[in-house]
Amino acid sequence: DIVIWPLLFTEASNDLPQLYTLLDQRIATIQEFLLQRGFKPEEITVSAPSITDKSAQQYGGNAGAEFRYTAEQSITIYSVQIERVREVSRQLSVLGKQGIAFVGNNYQAQTEYLFTRLNEVKPAMIEEATREAREVAQKFAADSDSTLGKIKRASQGQFTIEDRDKNNPHIKKVRVVSTVEYYLSD
Repeated sequence: DIVIWPLLFTEASNDLPQLYTLLDQRIATIQEFLLQRGFKPEEITVSAPSITDKSAQQYGGNAGAEFRYTAEQSITIYSVQIERVREVSRQLSVLGKQGIAFVGNNYQAQTEYLFTRLNEVKPAMIEEATREAREVAQKFAADSDSTLGKIKRASQGQFTIEDRDKNNPHIKKVRVVSTVEYYLSD
């Protein structure tokens, strides 16, 4: 029910003030793109840029670098508009055609989908788990020619929330394991 979508992009220049100006322009372009597609200003946050000066690196190897300065910056969407994020994320080529280079396959740039309504589904899940436990216990009782009695002991296990699969992290699987012991009589 909540999506966190970081848009991480990079820029490079030999002129540090020019690099900061370019970052500001890119941020404005990305923000306008997002606002035009229905996101609210309060859903958009801009991080501080991370600038690397390759000539000031402690370890060498940058002597032949074309650009002295490289920058990474992110704009993050924090929203309940999950389907809008999924739709708009497929439109990033519009920004790419304007010269914005997004960083992909980066841990910091992974979209996260959160499920925050566990307390809303807990009662129904516990009820279903208890009902299913009783059905299984009735089968045990019938198979052993016994009569199912009352609950002797019950415990609610831990709830887990996982992605349904690695290709659909926006779809969650919520699971609970309950342990229920019943009395059986002959």
